[in-house]
Amino acid sequence: MDNTSFLDILLPEGILNYFEVTQFTKGEARFNIYLSEKNVPPNEFASDKLTSKGFYDEITVQDFPIRGKASYLYIKRRRWLNETTGNIVCRDWDMVAKGTRMTQEFASFLKAISR
Repeated sequence: MDNTSFLDILLPEGILNYFEVTQFTKGEARFNIYLSEKNVPPNEFASDKLTSKGFYDEITVQDFPIRGKASYLYIKRRRWLNETTGNIVCRDWDMVAKGTRMTQEFASFLKAISR
């Protein structure tokens, strides 16, 4: 079993399709998992030229406990400059939820962090 398979068990289903784990820390009473959105532009902008422009501010989400310790996800969502329109764009999690096999729970989780 590789690390990705192991992390896929611990993290919300489907999250590793869009995010990569950048850091993990373990404290006395909690686990901290840091996730950054992969630099894979959203499908709805496939015909436009997008350039990564970094990340939105990191948000913190408490997830289910692991081995009796609290677990926190520190999530950085990516943004892109649409050079065709000049607008900043990000992934539309409503579209992702309809077009993937992720659970409704995970889709709701991603919609919540989009707000």
